[in-house]
Amino acid sequence: MQLFNKTLLATALLAATASAIAGNGAEALAQKSGCLLCHGVDKKVVGPAYKEVAAKYKGDKTAEARLVQKVKTGGGGVWGDMPMPPNSPQVKDEDIKTIVQWVLSL
Repeated sequence: MQLFNKTLLATALLAATASAIAGNGAEALAQKSGCLLCHGVDKKVVGPAYKEVAAKYKGDKTAEARLVQKVKTGGGGVWGDMPMPPNSPQVKDEDIKTIVQWVLSL
């Protein structure tokens, strides 16, 4: 039983580490893509903080697809008067999806 508990703990730690590494990779991708020029993780810059975005869309099963499209094409009116410029084609679709998934996980 003790071996099982140690194995379970080790598995949980590995999963948490992998999740943190993936999150750091997505944050680096957001930085490289210019997203963090207008958004902070914890605080509003020009656009909303990513944690605010995650809270607003928590539990919304359609949020990922809608936000991917919004990041690609740009838009405004949801978070204030400042519109977000389109990020496509300079940011690849798969990178946008990775960033949106990370933001929604915060």
